[in-house]
Amino acid sequence: MIHLPLVRQGPLKALGLRLLMATSLVLLAVTVIYLDRDGYRDVNEDGLTLLDCFYYAVVSLSTTGYGDITPETQAARLVNVLFITPARVLFLIILVGTTLEVLTDQYRKGLRVSRWRRKLKDHVIICGYGTKGRAAVAALLETGYDKSRIVIVENREAGVRQAAAGGFVVIEGDATRSSVLNEADVKNAKSVIIATDRDEASVLITLTVRQLTAGQVRIIAAVREQENAALLKQSGAHHVIVSSSTAGRLLGLTTTAPPLIDVVEDLLTPGQGMALAMRSAERAEVGRNPRELPTLVVALIRRGKVLPLGGEQAVTIETGDLLVYIRDDESVPSGVSV
Repeated sequence: MIHLPLVRQGPLKALGLRLLMATSLVLLAVTVIYLDRDGYRDVNEDGLTLLDCFYYAVVSLSTTGYGDITPETQAARLVNVLFITPARVLFLIILVGTTLEVLTDQYRKGLRVSRWRRKLKDHVIICGYGTKGRAAVAALLETGYDKSRIVIVENREAGVRQAAAGGFVVIEGDATRSSVLNEADVKNAKSVIIATDRDEASVLITLTVRQLTAGQVRIIAAVREQENAALLKQSGAHHVIVSSSTAGRLLGLTTTAPPLIDVVEDLLTPGQGMALAMRSAERAEVGRNPRELPTLVVALIRRGKVLPLGGEQAVTIETGDLLVYIRDDESVPSGVSV
């Protein structure tokens, strides 16, 4: 099931509101008729009881009109002209309007889904909207990624509600199923981020994505245990992040070298001090050593591989290289944050 942001009022709620309006109108009609019950005549000519008033109100508003109860006095006929007849029209509008509203909402939702599918391309699919998934989404938004190009796949009801409330398109279902990933248009995605809470689910999702996309879509997966990282690599993940090992290293740095953890947090926290960024090499920089550039370059990426900048062998910049550097996060970014 696809949940688009800013979803209108649900059909059940609309039906409940219409039913309440129709019931209120019937009760009001019963009250008016009961107060003027002496002006009506029934076939038994024994007067109208409260049940008779309910009966007359229902058959009149529903346009059934058996004729066994009729207004006899001028006042009762005037009430029928001024109140019962307009109430009958309003009652029909409520009933017909309910059906039209439900059908219109369904048609409108179908149009929105079709329009969304036509525009969807080079998007990022987030499998799992737990702690890791939310952090991944926040990182994408902080780097200026368009919210409309982020699709959440989540099977937990709480996660679906939370993602939809955040304005994201949500595919409700199990990401290990190919039908659910096809709903997210995985074949045209730019990348898939797997942020589930279970390593076995991450492996199965990776295999499914690789099968559906023939390895053409980048897969980034997070696992809890280091021993499962190699399995994810073999399954087709391009990048694997071991959450437990990463957290353990940070805890170790905090104990042995406290200032280093402050630097790492500064680099990873947007909007505060320094930040990691990446940009393409400029034409004037081709042939130069990255260490000679005004910016502090910490890594050079060439054809998807990271080249070491240290050592005896000098590394020069080539056309198409990507430079990972440290910039002042309070200034206007000149590259893409990572």
